[in-house]
Amino acid sequence: MHLIQLLLPLYSNSGFPFEQKLFVDVRTELVDRFGGITAYTRAPVNGLWQESERLVRDDLIIYEIMVEDLDEDWWRRYRLLLEHRFEQESLVVRTHQIRLL
Repeated sequence: MHLIQLLLPLYSNSGFPFEQKLFVDVRTELVDRFGGITAYTRAPVNGLWQESERLVRDDLIIYEIMVEDLDEDWWRRYRLLLEHRFEQESLVVRTHQIRLL
């Protein structure tokens, strides 16, 4: 079993908040395809990284999906689609192999 996490920015690179519809669309697509989702939306996480001489900050929400079989090609295509929608050079979509206890 795999846990897939999508780290989605709340703000554009220009600092403007994304419309709620973007997030609703992603949730709907994932629920329709996988039957469920966990969304961490109430307390956004903060990402920080060094870019040349400046520190860059991102406010993110996390969506999680659990799947039995990992279709890496589908997830790569979906990540590219999300990068386009959210106008990002790259988005993090990561997976962890899990074992339920």
